[in-house]
Amino acid sequence: MIYITPDIKISENEIKFRFIRAGGPGGQNVNKVSTAVQLRFDVRNSTSFSDQVRYRLTRLAGRRITEHGILIIEARRLRTQEGNRHDAIDRLIKLIQKASEKPKARIKTRPSPASKERLLAAKKRRSRIKRMRRLVSPSDD
Repeated sequence: MIYITPDIKISENEIKFRFIRAGGPGGQNVNKVSTAVQLRFDVRNSTSFSDQVRYRLTRLAGRRITEHGILIIEARRLRTQEGNRHDAIDRLIKLIQKASEKPKARIKTRPSPASKERLLAAKKRRSRIKRMRRLVSPSDD
């Protein structure tokens, strides 16, 4: 059981791991050993969290989630399978924790009269600068 928040926990059966070869440093070891980890987690069919958390997680995951609702996290920073496996789980936990936070409700505000006045003054100043750059038309005196 993986504990994410006090009320969200994921069974380890819901997470699937696939080990693949990773590029980068490691010499000949890179060509022989599959150290990179591909973590797969079925967000759509998971019973571990509410629909709101599921929706926010889908939005946060972006391109890392497939059309079938499977979240894929690839970890290849470390040189060992175990290290990359822990790294992938940590990234999954952080993503779900972020999705479990309720977003703050937006409070509508209006610009103050003083700020409107400052905005108009700045626009007039800018307009005057641009007007001064124009070509002066020859007078017909």
